[in-house]
Amino acid sequence: MTLPDIAAQSTPHDHALDWVGMQAIALPLHLGDQRISARADAGVSLDDPDARGIHMSRLYLALATLETQPLTPQLLQQVLERFLDSHLALSNRAFIALRGELLLSRPALVSPLAGWKAYPFEIRARLDASGFHLEWQVNVTYSSTCPCSAALARQLIQQRFSETFEGQSLDYQAVHSWLGSTQGIVATPHSQRSTATLQVRLAPHTGEFLIQPLVDAAEQALGTAVQTAVKRADEQAFALANGQNLMFCEDAARRLHRALLQLPWLEAFHLRVVHAESLHAHDAVACSQHRWH
Repeated sequence: MTLPDIAAQSTPHDHALDWVGMQAIALPLHLGDQRISARADAGVSLDDPDARGIHMSRLYLALATLETQPLTPQLLQQVLERFLDSHLALSNRAFIALRGELLLSRPALVSPLAGWKAYPFEIRARLDASGFHLEWQVNVTYSSTCPCSAALARQLIQQRFSETFEGQSLDYQAVHSWLGSTQGIVATPHSQRSTATLQVRLAPHTGEFLIQPLVDAAEQALGTAVQTAVKRADEQAFALANGQNLMFCEDAARRLHRALLQLPWLEAFHLRVVHAESLHAHDAVACSQHRWH
């Protein structure tokens, strides 16, 4: 018995559609040496105005290639070509988006401890008459200490120092003890957990997704990546790193821009930093880009 194919029936609507497909498909990926639980959006254009619909099951089955092979730009292009080959005369453009989290082991600043950090990423690719197009992004979390708040805190400490020691002959031990007390350090600057979203395009013929090198370059430029497992010595080292890397959102964006310019395998990038303010009820944001259009 032949089963009916309703999607193959013609329709009187006489209207093409830009994108038809599925989203949030559960899919395991091989990224680097990791097997990642991801979600995929898959779709094609419906350019034949007389066709009622596409063959979504064919898109779903084509995604199976991503389960068994390491994820590369070339593999994504092959999957998109299968999307179009399975929709001849129906579709001229194919799309895919992949979302997941890359887990990286990160060492503590001083102690021998280490722990895992999750880096959310998204990969978007399309294939059309102009060729294969690919861009991807990753989120990097870091700490940012406000330079203005640090300066105001230092001023209050100076004022308390004057109130305590004015007119006295300074004694080293007394000053040393005062600096280590809550009576001396009366104010501290405010810091906040912050996020950088790095959206990039790879240079031609780059054969792999270099997510970890991108993360490493960003965290090195910022100097205050959030930590995993720590001891008190690591927490003290983190406080020192924050004090030596005071940053407005503008400072962080410029640091990242300079760092990304040094990566020869990037063709273009757009970055966005968000400082989730601990002083204000709103966030501070800065963006920058290079050859992005």
